[in-house]
Amino acid sequence: MEERELAKSLLPLGSIVLLKGAQKKLMIYGRKQIQMESNTLYDYLGVVYPEGYIDPNYTFLFNHEDIDKIEFTGFSNDEEKRFQKILEDVSIG
Repeated sequence: MEERELAKSLLPLGSIVLLKGAQKKLMIYGRKQIQMESNTLYDYLGVVYPEGYIDPNYTFLFNHEDIDKIEFTGFSNDEEKRFQKILEDVSIG
């Protein structure tokens, strides 16, 4: 996936990113997540990498613009592309 395509779509699950100002990488394991307390929609849900899920205190909600560097882009196939289209349609509509 080209960089400009990533900017308009969400990264696939399993992608590894470094957020702006962070020292620890995160692995994306959820997309379009709502934080219940604030009713805020975030692009991604991530866990620390390489440790993975530890407990709810070590999961992080963030948006695409918070990403400083994409270290690894997760798996993508036709099913992922169809899901991206659904997300795009929901976000626009």
